[in-house]
Amino acid sequence: MSSALDGLQFPVQPNTQKPSTSQTGKEILAEALSIIDHSSSQHALQEKHWRKHYPRYFKALVEHGLLNSRNALCIAQQGLLKAHNSFVFYRDGASYNLKDLLQLPTQTLHHVKVQGESNAAPEWYVPYQGKKLQGQALLDQLQKWQDAGIIEPSHAEALRQANAHPEWFDLSDRTMVLFGAGSEAGPLTWLSKWKANIVAIDLPNAKIWERILHTIQQGNATLIAPSVKEIPADASTAELKTQLGANLLTQTPEIIQWLQQFPAQLDLAAIAYLDGEKHVRVVMAMDSIMQSVSESKPDSSLMFMCTPTDVYAVPKEVVEATLLKLKQRSRIQKILAKSVATLSLQHFFKKNPPQLIHSDNGKEYGIADGLVIEQGPNYALAKRIQQWRAIWARHHGQLVSINIAPSTTTHSVTKNPLLKAAFNGAQLFDVEAFSPETTNAMMAALWIHDLRNPASVAHPETPLDHPLELIMSGANHGGLWRVAYLARTALPFAALYGFAQDYLPIQKLQRKLKK
Repeated sequence: MSSALDGLQFPVQPNTQKPSTSQTGKEILAEALSIIDHSSSQHALQEKHWRKHYPRYFKALVEHGLLNSRNALCIAQQGLLKAHNSFVFYRDGASYNLKDLLQLPTQTLHHVKVQGESNAAPEWYVPYQGKKLQGQALLDQLQKWQDAGIIEPSHAEALRQANAHPEWFDLSDRTMVLFGAGSEAGPLTWLSKWKANIVAIDLPNAKIWERILHTIQQGNATLIAPSVKEIPADASTAELKTQLGANLLTQTPEIIQWLQQFPAQLDLAAIAYLDGEKHVRVVMAMDSIMQSVSESKPDSSLMFMCTPTDVYAVPKEVVEATLLKLKQRSRIQKILAKSVATLSLQHFFKKNPPQLIHSDNGKEYGIADGLVIEQGPNYALAKRIQQWRAIWARHHGQLVSINIAPSTTTHSVTKNPLLKAAFNGAQLFDVEAFSPETTNAMMAALWIHDLRNPASVAHPETPLDHPLELIMSGANHGGLWRVAYLARTALPFAALYGFAQDYLPIQKLQRKLKK
C-alpha cells in the first residue's frame, strides 16, 4: 500500500496543504476546454457542486470535440499535458514531476519465465448462459445482439472476422503486456490459451500471483513476470507467488526501465482497476509507462477498454434508433415511465435528447450520455484520460485498440448494492449486463481482431473522418447507447425493479400488460 508520500499521488493544494481530487479534476477538464471554449472552462473551475454536476462538463468535451478534428485533438493534448503536469511522484521524502521519472535512481527488476504445460491448439468460443458459442451458433447470437441494439454492427462484424480467422489466435509472435494482469475483466485467461508471450504486471500479492500462475500453467502460453529478487529457474509455485510482482503506483520508474529492455515489439494493455481516487492514480501510472515505453519503442501498440457508463460521440443512426425505441416502448414501459416521472417531478426517466451535431467533415453525429452519478467524477476522469491517450497516440501513428466493453457483473461492480440491483433490473430497458466470462471472451477476441486485421480502425493507416470515430467503432455497450432515457435518471428505478424481482410477481405483470 502506498503512503501519503510514496509513489504517484494527487497534487497538494496550496491553500489547504492537502490533495483534492475534485479540484484536480476540475483543473484538468478546464484546461482541456480552455482553448476551444473559454466560458465552459471557467465554469468548470468555478463549479461548487462538482460531484453532482460533473457530467455537464464531460459532455461539453464531446460536444466541442465533434465540431471538428482539430478540437478533438486539442482537447486530448491539453488534457494529457495538464494531467501529467498535475500529478506528483514521491520517493524517499522528495517529490518529482512525472516527466522526470526516468531520472530517479531505480531498483533492478528481474525477468522470471514460466511456461504453460498444455499443448492444446489455440481455440476461441464465447461462454454464454451455460453454452460455448462457436461457429454458426456464435454468428446467430451476434446477430441477435445486433438486432436488439445490444452491440453495434461494427462490434458484431469484428467478431465475425475473428470467427472466420482462427489462425489469428496463435499469438506466439506477440509479446502482450498486461497492467493489472489479474484483473477480473482482463484477457489473461484467453491469452494463456493462445500461446501468447504474456508480460504480467500486478501487485506483489501471493493470492493474485497464485491465481495468475495457475492460469498460465493450465494453458500453452509463456509468462514473463517482474521480481525484485533473482529467482532460480526451477523455483516452485509456492516460492514464485511470494516473489513476483511490481506496484504500478510506487515502482513506476522501475517498470518503465524493465519494459524498455524487451527486444520484442510490445502490445501494452491498460486494464488495471482500483477503487475511488486510486483508479485515477493507477491510470496516470499506466499512462506514464505507456508514454515512456512508446517513445523508446515506437512500434508498441496500446490497448484500452472503455465503460458504457460514459458520454460518447455516436453515429447518427444511433440517435435515430433511440428515437425509434422511444416510440416503440412497451405498454408497461410507458406506464411506468410516465408515472414515475410525474411523481419524481421529472427527476427520473428524462428522455435522451435527440441532439445531432454537425461536424466540419460534412457528417452528423449524436451523443450517448450514459454517465452514472454514483460512479463519481474520479472514475469518469480516469476513463477520459485513457480516451485522450488513445486519440493522441493514434494521431501520431501508433496502433491503438480501444473498445467499449459492456456492463459486466464483476465483483468490483456487484459489491455496490445499487449497481448490482440496477443490473438485475436493466432488462426492463432492453439493456443486458454480461457475466465476466462472456465479456472476457468477446473483448479478448476484439483486441486480437484489432491487432491482426489491417483494416481495423486501430491501425493508423485506416482512414477516419473524425478522431472520435476510433471509439465509436466496435462498441459493445449492452444497449445503453440506444436506451430512450438518460441512464442516470433510469438507474434508480432499474435498481428498485431489480430489488423487487425476487419479491413481486413482476414477470407475471409484464405478460398481463403485453396482452
